[in-house]
Amino acid sequence: MYDLLVIGGGPGGCAAALRAARGGLSVALFEAREVGGTCLNRGCVPTKALLHGVRPGCDWPALAQETERVVSTLRAGQEGQLRAAKVELVPARAVVTGPHTVEAGGKRWEGEHILLAAGSVPALPPIPGLDTPGVVTSDQLLADLRPRDHLLIIGGGVIGVELAWAWLSAGCRVTIVEALERLTANLDRELSQGLTMELKKAGAAVYTGASVLRVEPGPRVVFTHKGAELGLSADTVLAAAGRRPATEGLFSPGAAPEMERGFLKVDGSFRTSVPSILAIGDAVGGAMLAHKAEAEGKFAADVLLGRPPAQGLAPIPSCVYTDPELAQAGLTADEAKARGIPIVTGKCVLGGNARTLIQGGKRGFVKLVFHKETGVLLGAQVCCYRASDLISELALALSLGLTAEQLLRPVRPHPTFAEAITQAVEAGLEALEK
Repeated sequence: MYDLLVIGGGPGGCAAALRAARGGLSVALFEAREVGGTCLNRGCVPTKALLHGVRPGCDWPALAQETERVVSTLRAGQEGQLRAAKVELVPARAVVTGPHTVEAGGKRWEGEHILLAAGSVPALPPIPGLDTPGVVTSDQLLADLRPRDHLLIIGGGVIGVELAWAWLSAGCRVTIVEALERLTANLDRELSQGLTMELKKAGAAVYTGASVLRVEPGPRVVFTHKGAELGLSADTVLAAAGRRPATEGLFSPGAAPEMERGFLKVDGSFRTSVPSILAIGDAVGGAMLAHKAEAEGKFAADVLLGRPPAQGLAPIPSCVYTDPELAQAGLTADEAKARGIPIVTGKCVLGGNARTLIQGGKRGFVKLVFHKETGVLLGAQVCCYRASDLISELALALSLGLTAEQLLRPVRPHPTFAEAITQAVEAGLEALEK
C-alpha cells in the first residue's frame, strides 16, 4: 500500500507528489496524458511561448517547433524531478473505486490517502452548432498553430483575449463576441476597459453584451447585439467560454465524495466528505490557475505530512499576458465598496515612467486600494509591461498586511516599472491624510 495516490499530473498534482515524496511518503502519480497537465501542454506555457514569438509574417512552422521545444524541455524537467523523488509515475487513466483504492492500467492500487488533482477541460456552452467544422477549443487551436484569415472568438475571458492578442499580433483578423457587458469581467473595471481599448487599437472587433444564438455551416456565428441580429463568417471559430472540472468518469458507482455541479466539495484542509480522499485545483472550484493548484497541492501534502503548511493560499494573483500585461491581486475598489469597506485609492499613470517610454510608451497604470482607517493594502491592479512580474511584490505586501507607510520604505531602482508602486503609494498616502 502506498501512502499517497495522486490522480492528475498537472501543476497541483505534481507539486503535491513531490512535496509528499520529499517528506518521506511513498507516492504513485497517475496521468493519462502528458505530465504537466493543461497548463504546460495545452494552456499557459504554449500560449505564452506563442505570444513571445508571434509577429506579422512570422514563420508559423518554426514558431510551432519552438513552442514544442519549450514545452518538451519543461515536461522532461518535471518528469526528472518526479523520478529523483522516487514518485512512481503511472501513465494511465485512474478511476477511484473506494476510499483507499484506484484502478488504472488494468491494476488495482491501494493508498492510505488519495489526492484528486483532475484539473479541467474546455467548457462548451449550450449553443447549437458548436460541432460545426471549423469550430475549435483552445486545446485544438494551440495544437494547430497557423495563420487564420478570420478568427472569431466566442468568449472574452482570459483565454479568449490572450489568444485574440496572439493572432492579432500575427496580422490576422480577429473578432471577440462576449455575453457579459465587458471583457475579462473578473478583473478590475479599469483594467478591462484598457484591455478593450488596446484590442480595438490593434484591429480587433469587440462585441460585448452579445448573445450567440447559433453557429451555422461555414462556420458562421449568429448573435444578437444591441437589439440587432448579426451574422459573421470566419474560417475558424474558437469556443472559449470557460472551463469545467474534469471529474466526469473519475469515480466508479458509489465511490464519489460529495460534489456540487461537478466540483468536489472540500474543507479547509482540502479533505472531501470521504476523509481519506483530498482534492485540489480546478476540480474544487475557485480561480482555475496553475499557481493556485500548485499552492493547494503543497498545502495538502503538508497536511498529510502532519506539519504546518509552508505556503499560504491567498491572495491568488490573476494575470493576462496581453500587451501591455494586466495583473491584479486582492480586492478591487468596486469589490471593497460592495462589502461596505471604507477605502481610498492611490494611482500612478505610467506616462512619465522612464522604463515605460523606453519599452514603447503604451498606456499603463498602477492602482492600489487601501483601507481608509488603517492604511492597510487591500488590493492592487497593474497595467504595464511586465505586470505579471510586478504583481508579486504587491501580493507579498497583501499577504503580510502591509500599510501604505510600510510600502513606501523600500527604495525601488530607476529606471524600472516598480517605481510606479512608490508613486501610487504616495498618492494613496495623500488620500489617507485628507
